[in-house]
Amino acid sequence: MKVAVIGANGQLGTDICQVFRENNHTVVELNHDRLEVKDIDQVSTLLKDIKPEVVINTAAAHHLEKCELNPEQAFLINSIGARNVALVAKEVNSTLIWISTDYVFNGKKRSPYIEKTPVSPLNTYGISKVAGEFCIKESCRKYFIVRTSGLYGLAPCRAKGENFVVKMLRLAKEKKEISIVNNEILTPTWTYSLAKQILHFCKCSSIPYGIVHSTDEGECSWFEFAKEIFRNASIKIKLIPVKTTSFSSAVHRPNYSVLENKILKKHKKNIMQHWKKSIANYLKLYLGR
Repeated sequence: MKVAVIGANGQLGTDICQVFRENNHTVVELNHDRLEVKDIDQVSTLLKDIKPEVVINTAAAHHLEKCELNPEQAFLINSIGARNVALVAKEVNSTLIWISTDYVFNGKKRSPYIEKTPVSPLNTYGISKVAGEFCIKESCRKYFIVRTSGLYGLAPCRAKGENFVVKMLRLAKEKKEISIVNNEILTPTWTYSLAKQILHFCKCSSIPYGIVHSTDEGECSWFEFAKEIFRNASIKIKLIPVKTTSFSSAVHRPNYSVLENKILKKHKKNIMQHWKKSIANYLKLYLGR
Protein backbone atom coordinates (compact mmCIF):
# COMPACT_ATOMS: atom_id res chain seq x y z
CA MET A 1 0.00 0.00 0.00
CA LYS A 2 1.30 3.47 -0.89
CA VAL A 3 0.45 6.04 1.79
CA ALA A 4 0.94 9.81 1.62
CA VAL A 5 1.26 11.32 5.12
CA ILE A 6 0.61 15.06 5.34
CA GLY A 7 2.33 16.48 8.40
CA ALA A 8 4.72 13.53 8.47
CA ASN A 9 7.20 15.19 10.85
CA GLY A 10 4.59 16.10 13.44
CA GLN A 11 3.84 14.32 16.70
CA LEU A 12 1.25 11.95 15.20
CA GLY A 13 2.63 11.93 11.66
CA THR A 14 6.00 10.62 12.85
CA ASP A 15 4.40 7.57 14.49
CA ILE A 16 2.11 6.95 11.52
CA CYS A 17 5.12 6.85 9.19
CA GLN A 18 6.95 4.48 11.55
CA VAL A 19 4.01 2.09 12.00
CA PHE A 20 3.21 1.86 8.28
CA ARG A 21 6.86 1.31 7.37
CA GLU A 22 7.21 -1.36 10.06
CA ASN A 23 4.40 -3.18 8.25
CA ASN A 24 6.11 -2.92 4.83
CA HIS A 25 3.97 -0.16 3.33
CA THR A 26 5.39 2.59 1.11
CA VAL A 27 5.23 5.95 2.89
CA VAL A 28 5.58 9.31 1.14
CA GLU A 29 6.26 12.07 3.66
CA LEU A 30 4.64 15.42 2.92
CA ASN A 31 5.91 17.93 5.45
CA HIS A 32 4.89 21.57 5.65
CA ASP A 33 7.92 22.70 3.66
CA ARG A 34 6.81 20.48 0.78
CA LEU A 35 3.01 20.78 0.94
CA GLU A 36 0.77 23.63 2.07
CA VAL A 37 -2.79 22.33 2.44
CA LYS A 38 -4.17 25.86 1.95
CA ASP A 39 -2.89 25.76 -1.66
CA ILE A 40 -5.16 23.46 -3.65
CA ASP A 41 -2.99 23.69 -6.77
CA GLN A 42 0.00 22.43 -4.79
CA VAL A 43 -2.10 19.68 -3.20
CA SER A 44 -3.40 18.63 -6.61
CA THR A 45 0.02 18.57 -8.27
CA LEU A 46 1.67 16.51 -5.54
CA LEU A 47 -1.09 13.94 -4.95
CA LYS A 48 -1.66 13.40 -8.67
CA ASP A 49 2.05 12.74 -9.04
CA ILE A 50 2.23 10.38 -6.04
CA LYS A 51 -1.06 8.53 -6.71
CA PRO A 52 -1.36 7.15 -3.15
CA GLU A 53 -3.92 4.54 -2.20
CA VAL A 54 -4.34 6.27 1.17
CA VAL A 55 -3.88 9.92 2.16
CA ILE A 56 -3.50 10.59 5.89
CA ASN A 57 -3.93 14.28 6.67
CA THR A 58 -2.61 15.22 10.12
CA ALA A 59 -2.07 18.90 9.26
CA ALA A 60 -3.88 21.14 11.74
CA ALA A 61 -3.90 24.48 13.51
CA HIS A 62 -4.48 23.21 17.04
CA HIS A 63 -2.84 25.74 19.35
CA LEU A 64 -6.04 26.84 21.09
CA GLU A 65 -5.00 30.37 22.03
CA LYS A 66 -3.54 31.08 18.59
CA CYS A 67 -6.75 29.85 16.95
CA GLU A 68 -8.75 32.33 19.03
CA LEU A 69 -6.41 35.17 18.11
CA ASN A 70 -6.25 34.26 14.42
CA PRO A 71 -9.46 32.45 13.43
CA GLU A 72 -8.84 33.04 9.73
CA GLN A 73 -5.67 30.94 9.87
CA ALA A 74 -7.47 28.23 11.84
CA PHE A 75 -10.21 27.96 9.22
CA LEU A 76 -7.75 28.11 6.31
CA ILE A 77 -5.94 25.04 7.64
CA ASN A 78 -8.62 23.09 9.53
CA SER A 79 -11.49 23.71 7.12
CA ILE A 80 -10.34 24.92 3.68
CA GLY A 81 -7.17 22.84 3.87
CA ALA A 82 -9.20 19.77 4.82
CA ARG A 83 -11.52 20.44 1.87
CA ASN A 84 -8.63 20.85 -0.57
CA VAL A 85 -7.09 17.51 0.37
CA ALA A 86 -10.51 15.80 0.29
CA LEU A 87 -11.30 17.09 -3.20
CA VAL A 88 -8.00 15.90 -4.62
CA ALA A 89 -8.17 12.57 -2.75
CA LYS A 90 -11.50 11.95 -4.45
CA GLU A 91 -10.03 12.90 -7.83
CA VAL A 92 -7.14 10.45 -7.51
CA ASN A 93 -9.40 7.77 -5.95
CA SER A 94 -7.51 7.67 -2.64
CA THR A 95 -8.98 6.80 0.75
CA LEU A 96 -8.69 9.86 2.98
CA ILE A 97 -7.99 9.71 6.71
CA TRP A 98 -8.32 13.07 8.49
CA ILE A 99 -7.69 13.70 12.17
CA SER A 100 -10.39 15.49 14.14
CA THR A 101 -10.88 16.15 17.84
CA ASP A 102 -12.90 15.64 21.01
CA TYR A 103 -13.27 19.44 21.07
CA VAL A 104 -16.15 19.23 18.59
CA PHE A 105 -18.29 18.60 21.71
CA ASN A 106 -19.31 21.05 24.44
CA GLY A 107 -18.61 18.82 27.45
CA LYS A 108 -22.08 19.06 28.98
CA LYS A 109 -22.68 15.33 28.55
CA ARG A 110 -21.36 13.24 31.45
CA SER A 111 -20.96 9.97 29.60
CA PRO A 112 -18.69 9.17 26.63
CA TYR A 113 -19.57 10.73 23.29
CA ILE A 114 -20.29 8.37 20.39
CA GLU A 115 -19.86 9.11 16.70
CA LYS A 116 -23.48 10.12 16.09
CA THR A 117 -23.75 12.53 19.04
CA PRO A 118 -24.55 16.03 17.69
CA VAL A 119 -21.55 18.36 17.74
CA SER A 120 -21.49 21.65 19.65
CA PRO A 121 -17.98 23.16 19.86
CA LEU A 122 -17.06 25.85 22.38
CA ASN A 123 -14.02 27.47 20.78
CA THR A 124 -12.57 28.53 17.42
CA TYR A 125 -10.43 25.43 17.13
CA GLY A 126 -13.43 23.14 17.66
CA ILE A 127 -15.62 25.16 15.29
CA SER A 128 -12.98 25.07 12.56
CA LYS A 129 -12.61 21.29 12.95
CA VAL A 130 -16.39 20.82 12.73
CA ALA A 131 -16.33 22.89 9.53
CA GLY A 132 -13.52 20.65 8.28
CA GLU A 133 -15.62 17.56 9.00
CA PHE A 134 -18.52 18.96 6.97
CA CYS A 135 -16.17 19.93 4.13
CA ILE A 136 -14.83 16.38 3.93
CA LYS A 137 -18.31 14.85 3.99
CA GLU A 138 -19.33 17.05 1.06
CA SER A 139 -16.08 16.70 -0.92
CA CYS A 140 -15.04 13.07 -0.64
CA ARG A 141 -16.66 9.63 -0.77
CA LYS A 142 -13.95 7.34 0.68
CA TYR A 143 -12.98 8.91 3.98
CA PHE A 144 -12.47 8.29 7.68
CA ILE A 145 -12.76 11.26 10.02
CA VAL A 146 -10.83 10.06 13.07
CA ARG A 147 -11.73 11.93 16.26
CA THR A 148 -9.20 11.55 19.05
CA SER A 149 -8.18 13.18 22.33
CA GLY A 150 -5.23 14.43 24.40
CA LEU A 151 -2.42 13.31 22.10
CA TYR A 152 1.15 12.83 23.29
CA GLY A 153 4.08 11.21 21.51
CA LEU A 154 7.86 10.93 21.31
CA ALA A 155 8.17 13.43 18.46
CA PRO A 156 7.78 17.11 19.36
CA CYS A 157 4.44 18.79 18.72
CA ARG A 158 5.12 21.35 15.95
CA ALA A 159 2.48 23.81 17.17
CA LYS A 160 3.03 23.60 20.94
CA GLY A 161 6.64 22.48 21.25
CA GLU A 162 6.04 20.05 24.10
CA ASN A 163 3.15 17.78 24.99
CA PHE A 164 1.55 17.54 28.44
CA VAL A 165 3.78 14.67 29.58
CA VAL A 166 7.01 16.41 28.63
CA LYS A 167 5.75 19.64 30.20
CA MET A 168 5.04 17.88 33.50
CA LEU A 169 8.50 16.31 33.57
CA ARG A 170 10.07 19.70 32.87
CA LEU A 171 8.03 21.47 35.55
CA ALA A 172 9.03 18.81 38.09
CA LYS A 173 12.66 19.91 37.63
CA GLU A 174 11.78 23.59 38.02
CA LYS A 175 9.19 23.63 40.81
CA LYS A 176 8.45 22.11 44.20
CA GLU A 177 4.70 21.96 43.52
CA ILE A 178 2.49 22.04 40.41
CA SER A 179 -1.14 23.13 40.11
CA ILE A 180 -3.10 20.87 37.73
CA VAL A 181 -6.67 21.18 36.47
CA ASN A 182 -8.93 18.48 37.93
CA ASN A 183 -12.31 19.42 36.42
CA GLU A 184 -11.56 18.63 32.75
CA ILE A 185 -12.12 14.93 31.99
CA LEU A 186 -10.70 13.34 28.84
CA THR A 187 -8.80 10.31 27.58
CA PRO A 188 -5.07 10.91 27.02
CA THR A 189 -4.00 9.04 23.89
CA TRP A 190 -0.53 7.92 22.84
CA THR A 191 0.13 8.74 19.18
CA TYR A 192 1.77 5.34 18.66
CA SER A 193 -1.43 3.60 19.80
CA LEU A 194 -3.48 5.76 17.44
CA ALA A 195 -1.10 5.12 14.55
CA LYS A 196 -1.44 1.35 15.03
CA GLN A 197 -5.21 1.68 15.17
CA ILE A 198 -5.27 3.69 11.94
CA LEU A 199 -3.22 1.00 10.20
CA HIS A 200 -5.53 -1.68 11.62
CA PHE A 201 -8.70 -0.29 10.08
CA CYS A 202 -6.87 0.69 6.88
CA LYS A 203 -6.28 -3.01 6.29
CA CYS A 204 -9.88 -4.08 6.81
CA SER A 205 -13.00 -3.54 4.73
CA SER A 206 -15.65 -4.06 7.39
CA ILE A 207 -15.65 -0.53 8.86
CA PRO A 208 -17.90 1.81 6.84
CA TYR A 209 -16.54 5.15 5.70
CA GLY A 210 -17.44 8.06 7.96
CA ILE A 211 -16.61 9.27 11.47
CA VAL A 212 -14.63 6.95 13.75
CA HIS A 213 -13.72 7.68 17.38
CA SER A 214 -10.27 6.42 18.31
CA THR A 215 -8.76 7.12 21.72
CA ASP A 216 -7.09 5.04 24.38
CA GLU A 217 -9.55 3.46 26.82
CA GLY A 218 -10.72 4.87 30.15
CA GLU A 219 -10.91 8.47 31.33
CA CYS A 220 -9.23 10.83 33.77
CA SER A 221 -8.70 14.46 34.68
CA TRP A 222 -5.47 16.25 33.80
CA PHE A 223 -4.67 16.04 37.53
CA GLU A 224 -5.09 12.24 37.54
CA PHE A 225 -3.03 11.99 34.36
CA ALA A 226 -0.21 13.99 35.97
CA LYS A 227 -0.27 11.74 39.05
CA GLU A 228 0.12 8.67 36.83
CA ILE A 229 2.97 10.30 34.90
CA PHE A 230 4.94 11.00 38.08
CA ARG A 231 4.14 7.58 39.54
CA ASN A 232 5.57 5.85 36.47
CA ALA A 233 8.55 8.19 36.38
CA SER A 234 9.21 7.63 40.12
CA ILE A 235 9.13 11.37 40.73
CA LYS A 236 7.83 12.74 44.02
CA ILE A 237 6.34 16.21 43.77
CA LYS A 238 3.41 18.01 45.36
CA LEU A 239 0.42 18.27 43.01
CA ILE A 240 -2.37 20.75 43.74
CA PRO A 241 -5.79 20.09 42.14
CA VAL A 242 -7.39 23.30 40.85
CA LYS A 243 -10.34 24.37 38.72
CA THR A 244 -10.01 25.62 35.16
CA THR A 245 -10.95 29.10 36.39
CA SER A 246 -7.65 29.24 38.30
CA PHE A 247 -5.89 29.87 34.98
CA SER A 248 -6.63 32.92 32.86
CA SER A 249 -7.52 31.92 29.31
CA ALA A 250 -9.66 33.29 26.52
CA VAL A 251 -10.44 29.74 25.38
CA HIS A 252 -13.52 27.85 26.54
CA ARG A 253 -12.81 24.14 26.94
CA PRO A 254 -15.24 21.25 27.43
CA ASN A 255 -15.26 19.92 31.00
CA TYR A 256 -15.94 16.40 29.72
CA SER A 257 -14.74 15.22 26.31
CA VAL A 258 -14.36 11.45 26.61
CA LEU A 259 -14.97 9.60 23.35
CA GLU A 260 -16.36 6.08 23.04
CA ASN A 261 -14.78 3.97 20.25
CA LYS A 262 -18.23 2.65 19.39
CA ILE A 263 -17.75 2.01 15.66
CA LEU A 264 -14.44 0.23 16.18
CA LYS A 265 -15.94 -1.95 18.91
CA LYS A 266 -19.06 -2.68 16.88
CA HIS A 267 -16.89 -4.11 14.10
CA LYS A 268 -14.47 -5.78 16.54
CA LYS A 269 -11.56 -3.64 15.32
CA ASN A 270 -10.76 -1.69 18.49
CA ILE A 271 -7.13 -2.33 19.53
CA MET A 272 -6.70 0.76 21.73
CA GLN A 273 -5.37 -0.03 25.20
CA HIS A 274 -6.11 1.64 28.53
CA TRP A 275 -4.51 5.06 28.93
CA LYS A 276 -2.60 3.90 32.04
CA LYS A 277 -0.91 1.13 30.07
CA SER A 278 -0.08 3.56 27.25
CA ILE A 279 1.54 6.16 29.50
CA ALA A 280 3.59 3.45 31.25
CA ASN A 281 4.88 2.14 27.90
CA TYR A 282 5.49 5.66 26.58
CA LEU A 283 7.54 6.69 29.63
CA LYS A 284 9.71 3.57 29.37
CA LEU A 285 10.67 4.71 25.88
CA TYR A 286 10.88 8.43 26.61
CA LEU A 287 12.93 8.13 29.81
CA GLY A 288 15.08 5.38 28.37
CA ARG A 289 16.29 7.43 25.41
